[in-house]
Amino acid sequence: MPTKAFRMTLHPGQTEEYQRRHDEIWPELVDALLAAGVEDYRIFLDPETHALYAVLTHRSEHALDSLPNLPVMKRWWHYMADIMATNPDESPVSVPLLPVFVLTAGDA
Repeated sequence: MPTKAFRMTLHPGQTEEYQRRHDEIWPELVDALLAAGVEDYRIFLDPETHALYAVLTHRSEHALDSLPNLPVMKRWWHYMADIMATNPDESPVSVPLLPVFVLTAGDA
């Protein structure tokens, strides 16, 4: 399955709030992500730099393309905009990461 990795930036002092909001993620957002083919989505924080590193495994690139247009996604971006770096449309500033090494159990 395809995997995307990207970096976002959390505002200093917002770690607990970011965690709280994700602990209470809206069920309709979870449904939208799963419907778009997301199989696994993980976000990691580097507390020294406030960088968030996300890794997302999905079934179809095409289905992910619809997410930014969904009202629930736009509401989530608005909800998160005060605690992280965002673009003018309130989507998170997201920098794609390039894969340089992959090891899976099937490779051994």
